[in-house]
Amino acid sequence: MAARGHVQDPNDRRLRPIYDYLDNGNNKMAIQQADKLLKKHKDLHCAKVLKAIGLQRTGKQDEAFTLAQEVATLEPTDDNSLQALTILYREMHRPELVTKLYEAAVKKVPLSEEYHSHLFMAYARVGEYKKMQQAISAQDEKLAQTMFLPLAERMVEKMVKEEKIEAEAEVQLYFMILERLGKCVEALEVIRGPLGEKLTSELQSRENKCMMLYKRLQRWPECNALAHKLLLKNPDDWQFYPAYFDSLFHLVDQSWSPPEEGEHCSEGSVHHTVVEVVRFVEERIKGEDNKESRSLRGPYLARLELMHRLRERGCPEESLLGEPLELMVQFFNKFGDKPCCITDLKIYLHLLSPEQHVQFINHLSEAVPLGNQEEEGFAFPEDTKALQRHLCVCQLSRALGLHHSLDVDGKLHLITELKAHYHHGLKFGKNALKTELQFSDMYCLMAAHVYIDLWTETGDEDMMWQCLGLLQEGLSHSPSNAQFKLLLLLLYCRLGAFEPVVDLYSSLDAKHVQHDTIGFLLTRYAESLGQFAAASQSCNFSLRFFHSNQKDTSEYIIQAYKYGAFEKIPEFIALRNRLNQSLHFAQVRTERMLLDLFLEADIVLSLEESVKAMSLSAEEDDIPWDSMRDNRDLTVFTCWDPKDRYNEHRRQSLEEESMWLRIRSLTLRLLASLAALAHMPSQQNSEISNENGVGDKTSILSSLLSQLNQALQTAAQMAEKHIQYPFLGPPSTRLVLALSSGSCQCQAAALQLSVHLHELETAGLDGSSELQTQICNGFKSIVVQLQEILNKCKGDLLEMKEGKLKTQPSLLENLVFFVETVCIVLWMASYCAKILRPLKTSLQKKKKKKKDANTALPVVMCGFQELTGNLQDLLTQAMEHIKGQETAMTSLKLSTLTLEGYTQVSEEVSFTKAATDKVQCSYLRSLQEVGDLLKKRTETIKNLKI
Repeated sequence: MAARGHVQDPNDRRLRPIYDYLDNGNNKMAIQQADKLLKKHKDLHCAKVLKAIGLQRTGKQDEAFTLAQEVATLEPTDDNSLQALTILYREMHRPELVTKLYEAAVKKVPLSEEYHSHLFMAYARVGEYKKMQQAISAQDEKLAQTMFLPLAERMVEKMVKEEKIEAEAEVQLYFMILERLGKCVEALEVIRGPLGEKLTSELQSRENKCMMLYKRLQRWPECNALAHKLLLKNPDDWQFYPAYFDSLFHLVDQSWSPPEEGEHCSEGSVHHTVVEVVRFVEERIKGEDNKESRSLRGPYLARLELMHRLRERGCPEESLLGEPLELMVQFFNKFGDKPCCITDLKIYLHLLSPEQHVQFINHLSEAVPLGNQEEEGFAFPEDTKALQRHLCVCQLSRALGLHHSLDVDGKLHLITELKAHYHHGLKFGKNALKTELQFSDMYCLMAAHVYIDLWTETGDEDMMWQCLGLLQEGLSHSPSNAQFKLLLLLLYCRLGAFEPVVDLYSSLDAKHVQHDTIGFLLTRYAESLGQFAAASQSCNFSLRFFHSNQKDTSEYIIQAYKYGAFEKIPEFIALRNRLNQSLHFAQVRTERMLLDLFLEADIVLSLEESVKAMSLSAEEDDIPWDSMRDNRDLTVFTCWDPKDRYNEHRRQSLEEESMWLRIRSLTLRLLASLAALAHMPSQQNSEISNENGVGDKTSILSSLLSQLNQALQTAAQMAEKHIQYPFLGPPSTRLVLALSSGSCQCQAAALQLSVHLHELETAGLDGSSELQTQICNGFKSIVVQLQEILNKCKGDLLEMKEGKLKTQPSLLENLVFFVETVCIVLWMASYCAKILRPLKTSLQKKKKKKKDANTALPVVMCGFQELTGNLQDLLTQAMEHIKGQETAMTSLKLSTLTLEGYTQVSEEVSFTKAATDKVQCSYLRSLQEVGDLLKKRTETIKNLKI
């Protein structure tokens, strides 16, 4: 028996050298050692799997997979084989095979706790939450409520009765089960009972859970009593003020009154009238006023919040709290030197009447200690606290619209003042580290905003050049200022200059979920501005994050199970879903594939091979249209402008983004469909009845075309609305320009022609004269449309007029649309050539038989030759236009740029000059990349001979 107990030991010893070779990265030796071992011990399954790992790591994936499956079909139950297969499947990115492995093992050894644990973790990795019987995220709500949750509840209740619950995580799990079953009363008993005492890892975990349950149960007296009890302990804990006020108004609405005898409720006394709550808030403030140490902000903000709520409800008791102007001035006097003062007061500015705005700012200005007036005519703060107060007043002035109401001269004077304060304030940060911001950075940012106001109002591009120069200067003093970088990024993109944006974005060092929330700032512009290499890079940047999220969130979930952090599991699952359903993810995936086709199809590989390499399917639409989420952070820019239409702009922008995505995704699927047609063997005069044959392919093509035409109609109606977003609002999509350039319509026409070409292939040349004429007319129409798109690219991208620099970035975007459309037309033409070549060959054979050399070429062939000639001419025109632009731009002397009317220091001019140089270099790079792609496309035309 003793000997039988050690039956595995020899095998462990035999396998050890293979493990060592694999650990040291010596995969070839590992394979050799495994082969030796397998000659002697054919049934040593683990050796076979270890050999497969070696093969996988030397790039022989297919061999490795075959070996692994030989072992897996035997359904092994020994630890070594199972663990080795798990490692291999993970390296192959096939976690779903691990689940099958352990499902089989659990069936054979049902009492093994270890195998059950491995199976559970395997399910977690592939997101099989139902199978984990973890009702937190069971997709079937009914099943969760009737089976999984009650089962889990009974299991935990048994532990409670047996007093086996010791860990906090077990209490958390019990609470979650009860809460999801809707058993809030029972959950409350658990939290308030002895088990609740175990909840110690988070501050006020117990109180927060109680508060949440009181709200769900609509027990407003308890909610109110608990909130005011907690606020007595800590009057600065803001999270309990909203609960305190919410519960008050619910009690008022219900005309609640306390019982005549005994406690008001289980949590103590209840404040059920507005007067009591006003008194309570005033007492907290009095307590702060009488303190010798620094006052807490909470009570003062609570007073403003209560005033806001009372005014919303039209309660006369609002007057008990005092005058909003005085209260806000008092708040400023106490906390004006804190950077948070502006964000605190900004949300309550609506309490002031428009007539009070100037009076309010004057009152605040009186509380700002400034030194004597200097040469520029401005008085400056003498320390950082005074600077912070002055800065707060400037920001509040802008938030109240006082900057916006100034005339042009007033705005220019304001810019001079803000810049003077910015330069003066730099002395306070002379010894600051590079990673620290300068105290006066906000002055610089605000001056930039006023420049943008002037640019949008007057159309004077000088304002924008100076704005760029100022922000570049700001960045030289504060290299870590994200707001400078974001605004520069936006300005360069609006000017059509993408090259400087790449470094700016990478210096922001976006982390994790930020690739989803702010990635749109980069991916929106890269391809549309002709920077194809940078576009590929930026798409990859985003996609890498989305793909790794799949793997990462699975690991987070497993760790949460391992360490008992059950409350975090639904959060991780929600994060995964949020990212999978992201609008940005769908956009980047679609644009990346289109970009790859435009750059490579029929240049590196054929269209069919390119589509196959992408695993792109015309039939499949993998975009979650119904559950798509807009995760963009549209508040990432510091902005003091009134946000009165923020929600409306967001909604309109989402509509526009979704419509553009629909058009692009349909275009992509149509190209896959065209590739599938071109890939099929010639079907001339044969019966097309097989279900998955060409007939099926053309019906898909036709269906997609009708969807595209429908989408273009809807898009045209959207474009007619001429929606203008604020400068710092959501960026416009390429939709409006795509329609006005005519590129969408031309692309749809070219794809439509491929259906007629297929009809010609089926019908043959004889008896298809009408169809041939229709196709030839289509060819002519496409050439006319392409010429019109090209005409809309003509003009100077950058020019000097009367000493002022002018830009027309839309010309660059139109040029990119021209290139994209040419690519699609060429793919249609390639398909046409593929059809016409065999038809021409058979025609020539007939001629030889009849010895008739004078027979005229069929109409469609003449039309096709004319098409290729015209396409060649169009590409030549486009390349000449690009060369002309490059020559004109290179010879443009940007040094002659004058910024009239401004007394500027030479340093400021040099920053502006550096910005204009960046724009010029970027334009040249874009023109070069577009030109290079067009040159490659001319080679495609040469191959279109029939």
